Amino acid sequence: MKTGTSRRHFLKSTGLLAGALVASSRLQVHAAGNDTIRIALVGCGGRGGGAAINALSTSAPTKLVAMADAFPDRLDGCYQLLKDAMPDKIDVPEDRRFVGLQSYKNAIDQLRPGDVVLLATPPGFRPPHVEYAVQKGVHVFMEKPFATDSPGTRRIQAAAKLADEKNVKIACGLMWRHCKAREDVIKKIHDGAIGDVVLLRGYRMHLPYRIPPRLERPNMSELEYQIRCFHYFDWAGGSVFIDYCIHNFDVACWAKGMWPVSAIGMGGRSTPEVGGTAYDNYYTEFTFPDGAILTSHGRYVDHCFDRYSDFVQGTKGSGVLMDNLSKAKTRLYKNQQMVPENITWSFEGEEPNPYQVEHDLFFDAIVNDKPYNEGHRAAQAQFASMLSRAAINSGQIVTWDEIVNSNLELLPGGIDAINDQTVPSILPDAKGYYPYAIPGKDIKI
Repeated sequence: MKTGTSRRHFLKSTGLLAGALVASSRLQVHAAGNDTIRIALVGCGGRGGGAAINALSTSAPTKLVAMADAFPDRLDGCYQLLKDAMPDKIDVPEDRRFVGLQSYKNAIDQLRPGDVVLLATPPGFRPPHVEYAVQKGVHVFMEKPFATDSPGTRRIQAAAKLADEKNVKIACGLMWRHCKAREDVIKKIHDGAIGDVVLLRGYRMHLPYRIPPRLERPNMSELEYQIRCFHYFDWAGGSVFIDYCIHNFDVACWAKGMWPVSAIGMGGRSTPEVGGTAYDNYYTEFTFPDGAILTSHGRYVDHCFDRYSDFVQGTKGSGVLMDNLSKAKTRLYKNQQMVPENITWSFEGEEPNPYQVEHDLFFDAIVNDKPYNEGHRAAQAQFASMLSRAAINSGQIVTWDEIVNSNLELLPGGIDAINDQTVPSILPDAKGYYPYAIPGKDIKI
């Protein structure tokens, strides 16, 4: 899927491995060797291409050697883009370009232990991809979201645990964790600059992410349509608002220093043309163990007020965790009135592109054999996101424990259980509209 215009614009602005050996079940890395780190890209949409450019732009010696995608046009387009942008870094002949739902194995099989795979497919496919790579001793960068249900998220947790045991590095696409402005303001919050945090607010409100109406794609199979439009089908993408708001959830919980214990929520559709099974407006109120609250506001509707920001309120002051997409502009205030004369601190330094920084840190850990595993934190952020979705869709108060222990599977068996002939369980009506959750009736947690 193409990413949003602002995200694409932001992306545009933007040591060594040798003879990897396995001993005592741990990957041993020779940081002083001369071998190039071989990279495979699995998932060749806009985010996959962006991740590949970031990975190939690090100071580590790298080369892209394999690519895989469910659809040939995606793979071909991404290959040409990368070849034009970084010709010396691309070595992917036709026999290392793989197409199909299970093609991820072919791409990862081109790598050695200690090499890297970039995983940027729809998140419903992510857990088995991560498992396969870690089992083979391949380092993993995985884009967010990381799964679409709790069983899948527990598979990510298990893979992260195995990665610890095998000394495999895992990086995740929650890039705001590597934003200098956010790091500095959150350190000050943790040091008590605004007292105890009692309220956090996250906003992701902007134009809709549009997909083509189903009736405009009459010759496309239902499975292909839903995969290509995965943001709007929970089994494949989790939910469009999770794809957006997982960043807000993660940053807020980072600032608070804990994960929520429960949530309530609501959502709806302003028009029937939203697409897929999605709503176009979402609200969640999370409660933390100490009683503090996080509110999340998501709306993707034309001609409405837009905001993409995060705020925090404490007992001694308040702060801005993000002002807009391209620049965080973090700052703190002496009270709850966020006006210029009340500013006590603001970030004045450079804000390096966090999309690049996350790959710089990841490859530095590989080259210098540093501990690096963001898989555990990625799973927690995913659970928080699914807690929000469950509260919105069900209309109930949902607890963290209920989500973590849920056995609801949206894609039973994962990607390995489907093929090109699979018919999704959710189908459109004669007008091309899909059924969506009705709170109070579809209570599935």
